[in-house]
Amino acid sequence: MNGLKEKNVLVTGASSGIGQSIAIRFAQEGANVALNYLMGDAAETEAQIHHYETCAKEARGCGVKVVQVQADISKEADVQRMVQQTVDELGGLDILVNNAGIQISAESDMLDTSKFDKVLGVNLRGAFMAAREAVSYWLRTNQPGVIINVSSVHQTIPKPKYLGYSVSKGGMANLTRTLALEYASRGIRVNAIAPGATITPINRAWIDDPIKREMVQSHIPMRRAGTSEEMAAATAFLASDEGAYITGQTLYIDGGLTLYPSFETAWSSE
Repeated sequence: MNGLKEKNVLVTGASSGIGQSIAIRFAQEGANVALNYLMGDAAETEAQIHHYETCAKEARGCGVKVVQVQADISKEADVQRMVQQTVDELGGLDILVNNAGIQISAESDMLDTSKFDKVLGVNLRGAFMAAREAVSYWLRTNQPGVIINVSSVHQTIPKPKYLGYSVSKGGMANLTRTLALEYASRGIRVNAIAPGATITPINRAWIDDPIKREMVQSHIPMRRAGTSEEMAAATAFLASDEGAYITGQTLYIDGGLTLYPSFETAWSSE
């Protein structure tokens, strides 16, 4: 796509899934990429390292510069260091992709405050802090910039038992719109993508179970889940010069999931 070659891109949560595909797609377009990752507990570390190294290797295979940036997105000092390290090692920052996200399942009346705060700390507060650091850099250096927030269909569709997640993605919708309006005249564009059901490692529980997978896909008008590569393609488009007149928008990539699928047959009027 036009305008991505030799750009410097920071992707948070780039070790697997949608983040990994986004990082690789930008590398394929000729952009240099900074891959943010967070090492979890010992039980998760081996798999995380495998996914992360796979992403880094594939991105480097595109002949671009790749840097690895460890940071906990929920911690302000880590976020500040992450953005500065990206600028220092890539030579600048042109595009920020706020992809890092978590979710915790619990009945809302039983949801522990600390778990609610943890989800918002990563998904919303973390995205805000990364955006703030990126925007501050662009204003300080008097250059344009692009932010793409990876939201979810659940910024619109309620998700019972995942209250923190739904609230965080609803907040991300207005984070996107508010930043876009505030900085449009300064050459900074802010958009979001809202994936629906997507085939990623985090969703293996229903992807690998034929019954559960059919249950999920039966609610999608296109009758299939999306791929992380499809999410990455939309992200690259919004960040490219081909999307240069788009700001403050959320692009739903959901196979029609937000089209009120229960109205596929006109039961309300027949």
